[in-house]
Amino acid sequence: MESTSLTHLAEEQLAKARDASSGRAAVTVYGGHEHDMRQTLIVLVGGRSLGEHDAPGEASLQVLAGTVRLTAGDEMWEGTAGDYLVIPQHRHDLHADTDAAVLLTVATRA
Repeated sequence: MESTSLTHLAEEQLAKARDASSGRAAVTVYGGHEHDMRQTLIVLVGGRSLGEHDAPGEASLQVLAGTVRLTAGDEMWEGTAGDYLVIPQHRHDLHADTDAAVLLTVATRA
C-alpha cells in the first residue's frame, strides 16, 4: 500500500511553480500508461492559468488549496479547498486566483 501526503507534495510543487517562468508545476501522483486512471497534482501561482485546452476524457478536479476558476465556454465555476467538480467534456481553462493546488483525476482507458 502506498501513502502520499498531498499537503506536503503541494508545498514542494508550489516552490517549483514559484521558480518556474510558467508559474505552474505538476506531478503524477498515481497512474501511467499501464493504468486506467491517472491522478495529477497541479499547482498554479496566483494569477496564472493553464490556458484553454481540450478535455482529456472523463475527468474531475478537487481543490486542495487556494481559489481557482474553471471556465468552459460561457460557464464558470469557482472552487476553494474541499470543492470538487466533474470537468466538462469540452475546451476549458483553469485559472488560479490565489496560489492553488488541485488534484486532477482522469480516466485514461489504458
